[in-house]
Amino acid sequence: QVPLVESGGGLVQAGGSLRLTCTASGRDFTYNVLAWFRQTPGKERQFLAAMDWTETIAEYGDSVNGRFAISRDNHKNTVWLQMNSLKPDDTAVYYCAASGHNILTVRESDYYYWGQGTQVTVSS
Repeated sequence: QVPLVESGGGLVQAGGSLRLTCTASGRDFTYNVLAWFRQTPGKERQFLAAMDWTETIAEYGDSVNGRFAISRDNHKNTVWLQMNSLKPDDTAVYYCAASGHNILTVRESDYYYWGQGTQVTVSS
């Protein structure tokens, strides 16, 4: 059973917005950091945003700071990524991840649980 399932990806025009949703099942991630990464073919996975268990403290990657916003609801075991002012360079597969601890981190290796990804395509 995949513990994290992403949804909300799709095709959008440049300048548009999308909201990605990631829902956890089969495991309580209340005290884990939840994050979003993305990956394009031939490139390493890129950190986008993470939020700790308090639902208030977040960290963002430089490429999306100011355009993307992460939020979470521990009662719903769900994390969201609101993406605004999308650019063609944002085209990628977007992944939700949960860390193995409750310390905010941007390192991919600190995330033990991953979703299967959702495709986001931004047309020019």
